[in-house]
Amino acid sequence: MEKESTKTIEISAPREASGRRIDQFLSQQDLGLSRAFIQRLISDHRVLVYGKPTKSSYKVKGGDRIRIDVPPLERPSLEPEDIPLEIAYEDSDLLVVNKKAGMVVHPAAGNFSGTLVNALLFHCKDLSGINGVLRPGIVHRLDKNTSGLLVAAKNDFAHLGLAEQIQNRSLLREYSAITWGHMPDQEGTIEAPIGRAIKERKKMAVTRFKGRDSLTQYKVLETYGLCELLSIRLKTGRTHQIRVHLSYLNHPVLGDPEYGGRQKWIKGIHDKKRPFAQKLLSAIDRQALHAGKLGFVHPRTEEYQEFDSPLPEDMAHLLSLLRA
Repeated sequence: MEKESTKTIEISAPREASGRRIDQFLSQQDLGLSRAFIQRLISDHRVLVYGKPTKSSYKVKGGDRIRIDVPPLERPSLEPEDIPLEIAYEDSDLLVVNKKAGMVVHPAAGNFSGTLVNALLFHCKDLSGINGVLRPGIVHRLDKNTSGLLVAAKNDFAHLGLAEQIQNRSLLREYSAITWGHMPDQEGTIEAPIGRAIKERKKMAVTRFKGRDSLTQYKVLETYGLCELLSIRLKTGRTHQIRVHLSYLNHPVLGDPEYGGRQKWIKGIHDKKRPFAQKLLSAIDRQALHAGKLGFVHPRTEEYQEFDSPLPEDMAHLLSLLRA
């Protein structure tokens, strides 16, 4: 991997900054660093106040001498791969991709090839390096077996602009989900903290123990005997958020093997309904969840853009079975 030299930034905090969190203060300076990235630097003891490591919650005092050591950017050693991409939109700053179910977004243990990042590296000459070596250009994610729209940044300017919209909850992410059972209301908000499951660390769960605030809005579009079609909007972006929240309400996403959407849920239904439930499960080998609408203000032009993606074939087939 090619490496650049460490970049050191020194700042003297103005008096009007007194009382603000240091991560918030630094992210609002013209440094080209996102708040999330600054928080990682703080965790790595790369942000010093008067020569000593600090915490993200530290309240700045006027005159504080702050030093930031930005580590060298490691150029990705990942191999670009000629993987077909369905591109909904592209310009010099960003591109919107319609991801197929089954594709991992960025490399991780056991998945260092065949990912969306590998495909993007082949398609683009350069990508934003803000999210590090394994996630160049990635602003937000979709689970491997969730299909739909995702925006990737080609440069740090676009990345910061999009990340800010995610942080202030103005970026529109709307999903279609087919779920088991009937929701308690025709529309509503699920507000429950999400964190690592205590017993199964690879899974997420609604938990008060180190759980992060999570907000999901839903609306029932169609109701069937065993299932419902929901429109869902994310206001926060926690790992597996939609799947965890719906499972928490005992209405898991149909086909979801991790959060009770396959055999576990149908054990509790009437014997006469089980054959049809099994038929539904045999029609899809993943969670019935699709990111169908994406909207944001373009960081460069400042114009609002919105994109739609129709339901993929497997979910459309499920609906045809339910409507029949």
